[in-house]
Amino acid sequence: MPASQQKSLGQHLINIHGQHAHQLLMKNDYQLTLLDQYAGHQNLLAAMRERYQDWRAARNELKQLEKNKEALEAQRQLLEYQVNELNELAIGETEYPELEEEHKRLSNCGDIALCSQSVLQALSEDDENNALQLLQFAQQKLAELTAMDSRFNDLAQMLDEACIQVQETSHEISSYMDRLDMDPARLQYLDERMATIMRLSRKHQVTPDELFNTYQALMHDLENLNDSDNQIEQLAANVEVKHQACLAAAEKLSKSRKRYAKELDKLISSSMHELSMQHGKFHISLDSQPESHLSPLGVDNIEFLVSTNPGQPMQALGRVASGGELSRISLAIQVITAQKVDTPSLIFDEVDVGISGPTAAIVGKLLRKLGESTQVMCVTHLPQVAGCGHHQMFVAKTSDKGTTTTSMVALDSQARYRSWPVF
Repeated sequence: MPASQQKSLGQHLINIHGQHAHQLLMKNDYQLTLLDQYAGHQNLLAAMRERYQDWRAARNELKQLEKNKEALEAQRQLLEYQVNELNELAIGETEYPELEEEHKRLSNCGDIALCSQSVLQALSEDDENNALQLLQFAQQKLAELTAMDSRFNDLAQMLDEACIQVQETSHEISSYMDRLDMDPARLQYLDERMATIMRLSRKHQVTPDELFNTYQALMHDLENLNDSDNQIEQLAANVEVKHQACLAAAEKLSKSRKRYAKELDKLISSSMHELSMQHGKFHISLDSQPESHLSPLGVDNIEFLVSTNPGQPMQALGRVASGGELSRISLAIQVITAQKVDTPSLIFDEVDVGISGPTAAIVGKLLRKLGESTQVMCVTHLPQVAGCGHHQMFVAKTSDKGTTTTSMVALDSQARYRSWPVF
């Protein structure tokens, strides 16, 4: 198994309390960690972190939108101008090709009339010679041929149809010429309308046929920008909802902390009495500040307070206790909080520094009591502490030819009463 995995696994198997733990007790974040470990706040802390992260993510998104609002406002003004300009134009989806066709017709109205009249003359209106007269003459001759030979029937029918087509064509051209209107005012309107469309097309860098789709796209963009205001309002409301959820999780955590803080106050104060601090008092001060101290750990400021002498006010741990008192208070806290730790093994590494005499014997009894619920290993120089253990190991360091070796030997019942083990 890699060393990194061993280290990660070891944190769940062994909890080490060192002789310098009392220095950590001066730090508020470590004090809060001890309280949460004792109270078993893993689930409450996980919920607190989740609510806090949700709130922060929503708040950051809102800030980003508000930061971009000024740029979006400039973009909105431009889009409103462009859309209003195209609103006034009111171009249809297929208007420009239709305008082109009508403009071509009116521009060539005279030529169209002359050509149409020529076609009409050739088909039916020329008095001397026209297509319809020739076809009708041919019809008469084919009728005579059909009377003499039935094989001309199909040809006669084809010629009849040709006559009908020429007559219908002549009628349509005649009707068209009746409707043909050479309107200079309409032609001027078409010139102006097409020029406006061409100008706006160049402005938007599209062809005239594409201007309608460009207009639709600009309106869509403007609608999206207008929706951004609603989006900011909705997100602001969502931020507030998540903020309240975060505060609710913090309040639940604070209530639990205060309950367990009172429990620890009594237990640690009682333990201080046992450790020859008859007038000692311990108090965990929790100050909830939801408006200014909201974090993934909640809203609580914590402070370990003690009083070691009668009439002495409660003050911060490091300001009141002497070195020996601090060691005993630290040991009391470690022993009591360790009872709630989930790890199966606890190691106390010379936590009894500065303690001696009857107090040391009490420390040994405390550790032995703790050993009833979990495995306890203690590194100590005090016989009063070592004697309370179920088993003892003798640790020795030897040097030979420039090499230093550390050895550890289990002591049997006889060796436990000697100063050193027999090898």
